[in-house]
Amino acid sequence: MSRIDVDAVRSLVEHVAATVVSPRFRALTSGEVHAKGADDVVTVVDHEAEALLTEGLAALAPGVPVVGEEAVAADPTVLDALVGAPRAWVVDPLDGTRAFVEGSPDHAVMVALVEHGEAVAGWICLPAHGRTFVAERGSGAWVGGHRRSPRGPPARAPPGAVAVWAMDAATRRRVEAGSPDLGLGAGTAQRLWSGWEYSQLATGERDYLGYWRSSPWDHAPGAVLVREAGGVSRFFDGTEYTALPVGGPLLAAADDATWRTVQAALGAAVRA
Repeated sequence: MSRIDVDAVRSLVEHVAATVVSPRFRALTSGEVHAKGADDVVTVVDHEAEALLTEGLAALAPGVPVVGEEAVAADPTVLDALVGAPRAWVVDPLDGTRAFVEGSPDHAVMVALVEHGEAVAGWICLPAHGRTFVAERGSGAWVGGHRRSPRGPPARAPPGAVAVWAMDAATRRRVEAGSPDLGLGAGTAQRLWSGWEYSQLATGERDYLGYWRSSPWDHAPGAVLVREAGGVSRFFDGTEYTALPVGGPLLAAADDATWRTVQAALGAAVRA
């Protein structure tokens, strides 16, 4: 297959962020926000951004299927492309929708390219922060035209966070109770907005992230970014991240040693 024009995808993502997302930031009306499932929301911005991204990606790579979060919500069989197609786009039109609705700048527009299950390129645009991260397999991680150098091992106890919202009640209680004693600077959060958090991991503000459920649109773009910045992204059992239709617990870390330390500490908390 032909090589994807990385800069063209970046331009598309930034265009959608600038024309669809940013004009509605802190300007949504009540009729533009709707419930989505038991503990989630969706907005007109999600739908409009996904439609434009889908159209633009189809023009850039004719015949490559697009797996968008909202398209999957409407028709779960859309996910089949991640297994059946040799190449597919994964789109999160508005990562951190609830953050966006609540006025937080920590929202993102994200796209990933997946080949045979492996995330090979990722784009994370943080419009309210004025930054776009781009990563491609073998070509490194970039932000604002500057390449991110691979990070060395953390010089301190690694500050990180674990999202607890997808845990069952018993596991959540154990992790929250054990978190202060992990010795890792660990904290728990109801949710961690993936685009923002992965950018923080790539730039050294975070040293690990833990998620108990890993939808591909939330994690495929960040997995490429972390890997190309010198880190690792693996499922809790130690297997490397792949863009599975529905993935299990996932840990991303600045390096292998940090990943192993956090995996062991969290495993002990879960089993406590």
